[in-house]
Amino acid sequence: MALSQQDRTELEAAAFRRLLQHLDDNKDVQNIDLMNLAGFCRNCLAKWYAAAAQEKGLEVDYDQAREIVYGMPYAEWKEKFQKP
Repeated sequence: MALSQQDRTELEAAAFRRLLQHLDDNKDVQNIDLMNLAGFCRNCLAKWYAAAAQEKGLEVDYDQAREIVYGMPYAEWKEKFQKP
């Protein structure tokens, strides 16, 4: 079965939302752990999100993208969940 572009986009968006939920549910997993194991982290996702927005001519800066990925302002997440 071939997927339409719309179906593919919707499935990719759903998978991305699930990834963000999984990361949110596992705040104990630190960005450095993600980088070491997977080669990307929450900050990478935010950079990719901001770049995708820019490609579409949308104004989403890095800080806004990080708030979307982290589910809160980055400074707040870092204070609450980042280990020393």
